[in-house]
Amino acid sequence: MAMIFDSHAHYDHRRFNDDREVVIDSLRQNKVGAVLNSASNVATSEAALALAKKYGFFRASAGIHPDSADQLDENAMLRIEQLCKQPEVVALGEIGLDYHYPDGPDRETQLYAFRRQLELAHELDIPVIIHSREAAQDTFELVREFKPRGVMHCFSYSAEFARQLTRLGMYIGFTGTVTFSNARKPLEAAAAVPQSRLLIETDCPYMAPVPYRGKRCDSTMLHSTAAAIAAAREMTAEQVIETAWNNAFNCFELGDWQPDHGSLQD
Repeated sequence: MAMIFDSHAHYDHRRFNDDREVVIDSLRQNKVGAVLNSASNVATSEAALALAKKYGFFRASAGIHPDSADQLDENAMLRIEQLCKQPEVVALGEIGLDYHYPDGPDRETQLYAFRRQLELAHELDIPVIIHSREAAQDTFELVREFKPRGVMHCFSYSAEFARQLTRLGMYIGFTGTVTFSNARKPLEAAAAVPQSRLLIETDCPYMAPVPYRGKRCDSTMLHSTAAAIAAAREMTAEQVIETAWNNAFNCFELGDWQPDHGSLQD
């Protein structure tokens, strides 16, 4: 059976505080071979790095999410830069734009934070993890300008937008939303993405796929996500999982990294 690479998770989240080690140990026993724990601010960037240092099959990202864009001062930028130079940190993110919540940082603040971090990713020559919600045009314009390497995660836009992004070199990450009853757009996008650009992810503890809706999500549930994508693409779930594994290694430039599934590191 192919091993799962969960290319976007948040195991530092407080919803795992009571049983984090138990959950992560269970991943290794359920064919989860690698996890990229993504960050949303300086504190979670530090936490993601700590998890990657503790667990040999984890890697981390560091960055400022658009919901935290107003936290991006010079001290935060310096710390994100420092963290991105750690060997366990393989991407800058999640960064991007989110226009959904009216009480979040304003668009100007978000655009500034996104641009600054795209500039940093270019300077460091590191892939990015992009979050985009109800901000397709502004996101596309900055991706077209900077042409970063990396992934548009938790993809929710049209198939045509996915094609445009992949033509610019981006990977596309799909979550459990492809299993939802109203999943027409993400399923159409999952069917349209070139096979070499397809990633699967949980965004856990959020986005639990059917039949786990309402439960705390974890990486073992990606079998359901892979099955939905496989049906849309006329592949098998095993083929989707294997494809996503190889693509994650390419996207995050992991080279000959061999995830360690043995005892916890000291």
